[in-house]
Amino acid sequence: METKPLEHRIAVGTLFFNQGIVFSAWATRIPDFKSALGLGDAALGSVLFAIPLGQMSVMLLSGWLVSKFTSARVAGIAGFVYPLMLFPLMLADSAGQLFCALFLFGVSANLTNISINTQAVDVERIYGRSVMASFHGVWSLAGFCGGVLSAFLVGLHVGVFEHFLGVNIFTLSVLSLARTHLVRGDFPPEPDGRTGASRGFWRPTPYILCLGATAFACMSCEGAMFDWSVIFFRDVVGTAPDVSRAGFIAFMSAMATGRFIGDSLINRFGHITVLRISGAFIASGMFVAVFHPEIATGVLGFLIVGFGVSSVVPTCYSLAGRSRRMSAGIAIAVVSTVGFFGFLIFPPLIGHIAQLSSLRFSFALMGMVGILVTFITPALRSHVEN
Repeated sequence: METKPLEHRIAVGTLFFNQGIVFSAWATRIPDFKSALGLGDAALGSVLFAIPLGQMSVMLLSGWLVSKFTSARVAGIAGFVYPLMLFPLMLADSAGQLFCALFLFGVSANLTNISINTQAVDVERIYGRSVMASFHGVWSLAGFCGGVLSAFLVGLHVGVFEHFLGVNIFTLSVLSLARTHLVRGDFPPEPDGRTGASRGFWRPTPYILCLGATAFACMSCEGAMFDWSVIFFRDVVGTAPDVSRAGFIAFMSAMATGRFIGDSLINRFGHITVLRISGAFIASGMFVAVFHPEIATGVLGFLIVGFGVSSVVPTCYSLAGRSRRMSAGIAIAVVSTVGFFGFLIFPPLIGHIAQLSSLRFSFALMGMVGILVTFITPALRSHVEN
């Protein structure tokens, strides 16, 4: 296989940046859709089921397509479709229509996610060391940039259509340049001396399932921050609309920073130690924001949460992609499937809990999920595939 490490790394990094820009365009405009459609917290929570549901619905298909046609081909097509799926969101004039549009948005997001993470595993094997966290750092950096851009556009009273159109022009232009420099052929799984064959989607190893459980806990917190951080600042902290993005921006900037330094931390302290500390950061950051709902402490809390979640999912994907008993695309798809149940369950659940109790109480539950990460990860030691 012909390899051009830096060229491949830049190309794959740009696809992660594209995905982050597209997602942040939606996430930072959620309050606009909530107000335009007159949705309450519970109704919004129900609508938000659509994205992870769409992602989950094609998880098996995504893994199969990547294994069958290579991640480069799938990434090239999915990276074109994903930003286009922003436009159907604007055509929705009811909660039901928005749900359907978000479902399609989730489908395209998952096809993109599995393919570019498989590309990242390929680049890691070319480099011979961990670089996965830095790719996810690029995604977070894009989310930070998207949050700043959104706040700027809201301040200028720029509409959602113009915002989404600009995102499409940018991402599709970048994709056209990057797609020819992707890793053309994926690495096969290493031979497994115990089975002599690669396992399929429906026969994951205990190790892969444990990685999925860790990803599940972290994605629950990420989903809460993506979908509810702006609303938390607006409704709980009581900020003005243009300041309500401050928590989201703080979270995304910390997550990006944490991911850029995550590979060096993992190489120095090991995967398990980093994952356990990450769980402690998630819990402490959530509790700071919940128990002191002011602008300064809210931003500080969300910063801590951002550092906490930064390395968990990329570490899980990286370890899954190195599996000796499953192909990278299938292993990542399994971890994503289990993990995305967190996206599927908790963001909508937050809305319903907030309706019955309060949004502060919902975020406090996310702090408890962070504690869960600290206790789950030691189990990985007994399942490491040697």
